Amino acid sequence: MAASTQAPPATSPPSEFIRGIGPLAAISLVVGSMIGSGIFIVSADIGRQVTDWGPGALLLVWVITGAMTVTGALAYAELAAMMPRAGGQYVFLREGLSPAAGFLYGWTLFTVIQTGTIAAVAVAFARFLGVLVPSITPDIFLSLGSLHLPGAADPIQLGLSPQRLVAVVMIAVLTAINIRGVRLGAAIQTVFSVAKIGALA
Repeated sequence: MAASTQAPPATSPPSEFIRGIGPLAAISLVVGSMIGSGIFIVSADIGRQVTDWGPGALLLVWVITGAMTVTGALAYAELAAMMPRAGGQYVFLREGLSPAAGFLYGWTLFTVIQTGTIAAVAVAFARFLGVLVPSITPDIFLSLGSLHLPGAADPIQLGLSPQRLVAVVMIAVLTAINIRGVRLGAAIQTVFSVAKIGALA
């Protein structure tokens, strides 16, 4: 009986996530997610609203919200231990509620939540950069009309300003960096996290 010369079917290697970041980059990623730009923007607004409560009011608000944040973090840690799979909140909602809930959250995150957060952080960066570089102003030099939202007191002026242009460029630059690879994106994240901690120290 002649031996079969047919080669066995090729099997593709199992796909898995790239383990491209180390402990420092992972810690920086979490720190950068927890200490967002809001701490530089919201603190002043909260301080103005609670100024009548006394000198320690702002600190009290931070302690209360910190305790609330810890409870949320512990809940996420428990969920992650129960469902150690990639996907985060999508997986938690899919398994805990229904696949439809996970589907809706995933698309909402992509089209609204994450995009809005990225835009807000970029605008905040441009505003603070405008303090250091006075030529980066919010004055619109290319008007595209206005948009009046229901419930808003004033219409939103559409168009380009130096601050908006800086925000758009920053989004494009950081997107390009993250497209280049995990390690480069993690290195930039580490630099930004150290800068934020240094500014708060």
